[in-house]
Amino acid sequence: MLTVDFSKLELKPGFKVLDAGCGGGRHLSEAYRARGVSVVGIDLNRDDALKAHNTTKIMRHEGEHGGGASLVMVSDVTRLPFKDASFDLVICSEVLEHIPDHRQAIAEVIRVLKPGRSLVVSVPRYLPERICWALSEDYHNEEGGHIRIYRTGDLINLLERAGTTCVDKGWAHALHSPYWWIKCMVGHKNDSSLPVRLYHRFLVWDIVKKPLLTRTLDKLLNPLIAKSVVLYCRKGASYGT
Repeated sequence: MLTVDFSKLELKPGFKVLDAGCGGGRHLSEAYRARGVSVVGIDLNRDDALKAHNTTKIMRHEGEHGGGASLVMVSDVTRLPFKDASFDLVICSEVLEHIPDHRQAIAEVIRVLKPGRSLVVSVPRYLPERICWALSEDYHNEEGGHIRIYRTGDLINLLERAGTTCVDKGWAHALHSPYWWIKCMVGHKNDSSLPVRLYHRFLVWDIVKKPLLTRTLDKLLNPLIAKSVVLYCRKGASYGT
């Protein structure tokens, strides 16, 4: 399940992509499929980084990659171990809402991006996330959880003051918002609840089968209750001068 729309991105042979906060590697693996594109994934969670590493390893073994190199490592997005202007594309999806020093994280992902290249950032959208917070204190109080809610305009201002221009915006996963509202009502870690299990089964079916009806419904609802907002930005050519 992808949050970022790769059809909006330019991936050319020789490009190097950073997935900053790669989790299990869903966006990392998608970029790795592109011809001649090398990918680097970093995550602070060792288990997630290992999962992403194993995913790219399987892709290499099965010949499902585009011929580029891959590397996954445990690292902190606020202290990236890369030189300035190292990457042609940086993805930072569902990460900033977890990080206390989010301004430093933004500065770092922009620092390692080449001037004129793209940065993609996604975070939970304001209204669906605010409903989750209202329904459950535990949802946002657990260690490593969401510590802030962004208004889209505020996040755009943060990114643009840091040296990018936001050129496009999208939404994703409207059908996932009710799932999280249900989880927050019954206990956000209560996966045994019947409504949670039924809705989860529906989401898995939707992801696997991609029926036209639910894909259309998701697109219609995205402007209203999308779980995530996705910002497509470009680093200024004069950054750092």
